[in-house]
Amino acid sequence: MVKIAILDDYQNVARTMADWSSLEAAHEITVFNEHLGDHDACVQALTPLDVIAVTRERTEFPAEVIARLPNLKLIATSGMRNAAIDLEAAQARGVVVCGTGGTPHSTSELTMTLMLGFARNLAFEDRRMREGHWQTTVGVTLAGRTLGIVGLGNQGGEVAHLAKAFGMTLIAWSQNMTDEQAAKHGAVRVEKDELFRRADIVTLHLKLSERSTGVVRARELALMKPTAYIVNTSRGPLINEAELLEALHAGRIAGAALDVYDVEPLPKDHPLRSAPRTLLAPHLGYVSEETLTAFHGQTVETIEAWLAGNPIRLLTS
Repeated sequence: MVKIAILDDYQNVARTMADWSSLEAAHEITVFNEHLGDHDACVQALTPLDVIAVTRERTEFPAEVIARLPNLKLIATSGMRNAAIDLEAAQARGVVVCGTGGTPHSTSELTMTLMLGFARNLAFEDRRMREGHWQTTVGVTLAGRTLGIVGLGNQGGEVAHLAKAFGMTLIAWSQNMTDEQAAKHGAVRVEKDELFRRADIVTLHLKLSERSTGVVRARELALMKPTAYIVNTSRGPLINEAELLEALHAGRIAGAALDVYDVEPLPKDHPLRSAPRTLLAPHLGYVSEETLTAFHGQTVETIEAWLAGNPIRLLTS
């Protein structure tokens, strides 16, 4: 009997999003609905386990943790990239790491939702309605606004397609972007400084790497119009958090709509929770029925294939 864990199942839906019955019949499955916390807590909870099913980047598996899990044989992660897993350390220990596919629309749709929600002050107006008030702010429309897209890969391209339907003007930048790549998505390539100066809304869609970490700092925020705001549904460390907080409190930009953070889950006392000019979501980008069904269904396939000696969708360093 193999001992299997499903981690960070916050909504307690993993076992309803896929058919785990064949695994449940022959093996022991433990579900963790709460985040386990620091490395020591993870090791204490996971030491007896052979297989760990993780949702991308909710729990870290650095070399130190992997080395302290003597029974670990398989990490099944959602997605085909997971920066929270040290793949080199896993390979050195003989731990197999496999991924899943997903769906392309969930995060891009949330990006547009955050843009609209911030533009029309929906969170604030909802609170005021419940307090008995009526129409206390004036919003803006997206049509005719300039959207600055930082990164035009799969997600950035999807956002460009949706924003175009709203009648937005698209400009784009990334370090290796060409004029042709931007034009393919209906955007005009501009230099980084011009994007931050011109955009009414800046949205980030870069993979997190050493090069992209801190791509938005105080300098870029200072270039933005005081009426402009920034949206991040990609990865928290793309924006320097301390410098963003300073800009928000000083009122140098209209605000930030965020779905991702440096530390997740966001600590209860984190200053972003009380920061002005913010619309905050708890990393909902991929949290849709369609995406989680794909993640968990393919996780079951991953574990079954590994048990049969034929691992699929292998991830290597």
